[in-house]
Formats: sequence, C-alpha cells, structure tokens
Amino acid sequence: MQVGNLGEKQFSLTNKFIKDRIRSVKKQTEPKRYLISFDSRTTAHVFTDVLVIGSGVAGLSAAIQAARHDAVLVVTKERMDENNTAYAQGGVAVVLSAGDTVSKHIKDTLDAGQGLCDAVTVKAIIGEGPKRINELIGWGASFDKEDDLLIFTQEGGHRFPRIIHAQGDSTGKEIEQTLIRVTKENKNIKVFEHTFIIDLITEDEVCHGAIAWHAKKGKMLIWAKRTILATGGCGQVYRETTNPGVATGDGLAIAYRAGATLQDMEFVQFHPTTLYIAGAVRFLITETVRGEGGILKNKKGERFMPKYHPQAELAPRDVVSLSILKEMQKTDHTHVYIDIRHIPKERLYSRFPKIREICASFGIDIARELIPVRPSAHYMIGGVKVDRFSRTTIRQLYACGEVACTGMHGANRLGSNSLLEGLVAGSAAGIDASRSIQRSKRELFPYPIQELAGGSKISWLDLNDIGNSLKSLMWRDAGIERDEKHLLEAEEMIEMWCRYVMDKEFANPTGWELQNMLLVSRLIVASARKRKESRGVHHRSDYPETDNTHWKRHITVKRQKS
Repeated sequence: MQVGNLGEKQFSLTNKFIKDRIRSVKKQTEPKRYLISFDSRTTAHVFTDVLVIGSGVAGLSAAIQAARHDAVLVVTKERMDENNTAYAQGGVAVVLSAGDTVSKHIKDTLDAGQGLCDAVTVKAIIGEGPKRINELIGWGASFDKEDDLLIFTQEGGHRFPRIIHAQGDSTGKEIEQTLIRVTKENKNIKVFEHTFIIDLITEDEVCHGAIAWHAKKGKMLIWAKRTILATGGCGQVYRETTNPGVATGDGLAIAYRAGATLQDMEFVQFHPTTLYIAGAVRFLITETVRGEGGILKNKKGERFMPKYHPQAELAPRDVVSLSILKEMQKTDHTHVYIDIRHIPKERLYSRFPKIREICASFGIDIARELIPVRPSAHYMIGGVKVDRFSRTTIRQLYACGEVACTGMHGANRLGSNSLLEGLVAGSAAGIDASRSIQRSKRELFPYPIQELAGGSKISWLDLNDIGNSLKSLMWRDAGIERDEKHLLEAEEMIEMWCRYVMDKEFANPTGWELQNMLLVSRLIVASARKRKESRGVHHRSDYPETDNTHWKRHITVKRQKS
C-alpha cells in the first residue's frame, strides 16, 4: 500500500501520531472573545446610527428601510455585488398569481420544514411577500412577463406555480442590481467596500458596533446605535458548494463570540443539482430546470426519482439530494445527469440563458446533451436566533437573511423562499432598528475599550492547507449523510486544528476567515451529533427515522463565558 510518498509502515506511524495528538486535545475550549488586540485610544473611530454588515438582499433591504429616518453605514468585505444574492438563479416564491393563496404557500412551507417551522413567522413573511415584491418592482426591478403579465413557474415542493424570475435564471442579479442602485441614490446611506468586520463590540450583552479592518485604512471601531448582521451563509466550509468565496460564515462566528444564541446549526441544505465537471466551480443548475420538466438519470440512463418520492424530480430538495447520493453510490459514479433534451430548444435558450452559456463553455449543448450534476452545499438553514422583528438575543443587534434563523424554513428550506425571506426580514430589521432608535432618543457615546487578545503571532501555519483539509473533512463526515463515527472523527480533527489556529492573532482576513470557518464547522458538527434522528436536510444513517417524541424541537448553542 502506498499513500503519497509514504510506505505502509510510515503511513501507519503517521496515523498513530495524528490519533494520539487528537486524544491529547479532546477537551474543547471556548474561542477568544475578540480575535485581535485593539485599543480605542489609538484606533480610528467611525460613527453611524445603523451599521449594516453585508450587502445582499437582506442587508440592502434593511439599509434602505432604516435610511428613511437614520444615517446608515453598509459594510461589505468585497464588492457590493459579491454575495449569494447576486448568484441566485432561482426565483422568488410569492403569492401574486390568480388561484394561489397565502394559506397554500404556508402549507407547502410547513410541509417542507418537517415540524420545525415557526408557523407565526411563516405566515408573517409569506403574507408580507407581495408588498415587498411590488415595492421592488416600483424601484425598477424587472421580472419575466408574457403579455404584460408576470410569469409564474412551479418548483420542487411547491404545489402551485408561484415562482417569479428575472431574465430566466438571473433573478438574484436583477434584485441585487436594483437594491444597489436604490442604495447608492440614498443620501442617508454610506458604503464601505473591501472592509472586513472582525468582531462586534459588546458590553453586558448590548451591541455598540463592530471592529473593522481595511487593507489601506487599517483597524477602525465603528460605533452604532443599532447593528444589523446580514453576512450570508457558510458554504465555504464544504469542499463542494454553490456559494462564492466570501461565504465563510463570518457573521455566525462573530455573533457566537459576542454571546448571541444560534439555532438549528445542524441543518445545512445541499442543492441537488450543480454542474459537475472536474476542475470547474460548482455552478448551480437551478430548481426551475426540473420544474420545466428536467429528468434526473443515473449513469445507465435510467430515471430514478419516481422510486424515491411520489413527486419525483419535484420532491423537496433534501429528498432529491439524498436520492442522488444513493444513486451515485449504487452505480459507483461521481455524478448523475439531468436530461432536458425533450424540451423545445427555443424555450430552453430563453428560460436558461446563463445555464446555456456556462454549459457551452465546457462543450455541453443543453438542448442536445445530458448535463452532469451532483449535490453541493447551498444554504445554511440554521443561524443566529431572531424574533419576528429580526432581533437577536443581544440587545441592539439584529440579524437577517441567511445568517439568521427566523424559523421560516424549519428542517428544510422550500426552494425560492430565501430571497422572499431576505426581502421581508431585512426590511423588518431596518424598520425596527430605526423605530427603536427614535424611541430611545439616546445619543451615541463611545466608551474606552482595550482588548488584549493574547494570541501568538507565529506564521508557520499553512492556512490554505488547513482550510482545504477542513472543507474535505466537512464534505466527507458532515455532509449529506452522517453518522456518529464520522461526526466524532470530524469533531476531533476540528478540535485539533482549533488548538493550532484559534489561539493565534492574525493580521488579515485569511486568518480570520479560517478561524471563523473552524468555529462554524465545530458548531455544525456538535449540533449534528446531538440530533439523533433524521429530519429534513439532516440525515443520519445510524438514526434513519424521524423521532417526533424526542426531537421535534430546536437545538441552540451559546458561547459560555470563561
């Protein structure tokens, strides 16, 4: 047996060393409260009424609403348009078509959530959806129409056509560009791009802003009367993901370090169909492709979804992802295929121009050839626990969008509900933040603060290697299918890496992102070990049944004070 350049004996000794090392670090320690040292006497200060961290659909919706009465600062770690929203191909599920009703949409959402949705939140978000979509249209957003009427499509888990799109498969981009334009036109909103939020500033579980870093300006303390987290998800903790590189779970990690309660961290949704070509990024093949009649086939050319679920290709995402995984295992193949060759070419090209373009760049004509696909990490269902006004358990701190856990999605998100939630919950956060400022009438007074993180600044760690190893570990041991053995192995390996990485004090985002990814991965694995059943997107092969007697409840996590 050969592993790399190691012989069998050498490999055995190396394995033993790693296992011994893991055993020596089994005791978990809480992360440092702050990742860096800072002193308010020597650090630049920035002041605003409302600080919004993130520039996707939820963040910009919050900023626009808050700016009606207050000064708003939007901070984003890359360009404004580099986020999950801009990459979203799927549409927006909204009750606007004749024959559809709020109660029908609610039922579909609750059914997909498998007993863990917050029914009050679901009703509120779906009920307000039409108002927010019409508001967006009023701002100039253009959705696909036929004879001057909105076109509605049907997707997996929806029993009624209620999904609207823009340019076929560029819905997120249209929404993002509209919100960016409205944001830039608003004199009450300032935007800091390429600015990394390291941690929140808190005292006695009250948030007063955040510590930020800019490559040219260095560290700064941003003082805010209200802070809104809208940092998106954490898909980058997995090797296979549809998420852009910015999705490293920063908001989840900084909220946890600040003492906020997080909920449902075991529920990570895997999108069933992403383009699978070795060496290429995992480009999403939207749910609408199956809604339009796309058929999933294994490597033998056999259709397989009808044997797994009565809704076949239109089954909820958790069912389709797990079914694809089973077929890949049965056929010993790296992927399956989606067949849309039976759909008229003109319709394919008009409905899916971006998919056509990307596939063509790899030599695939979607009208004539099968598209190779496999599941990838797509959406964090869990997150920072919030109420119906997007308020967290930390005073003056809000969270909305993918970073938040509103209770909308339960154990499995219904496709095209996330953009809807971002619009509604983001708006709710901005409105409530502004109202609470008006009610309090308090002035913003910064207080002296000095933090010595106490971490060493040793630079011999290969951060890229640890990051890549973490992604592979999470994909293998905490992915679509889980069990106690692999989750325990993941927990032990993550804890070992934490011992090397978490006590270090880094000076740039590469280190901070890795620390955030390790922390978020630890929370995902711990919650997945805790939930000893299968429900929604959380599937355990050693506990394959849903256990409503013991597990029809939420798992929450909160940092323990040292």
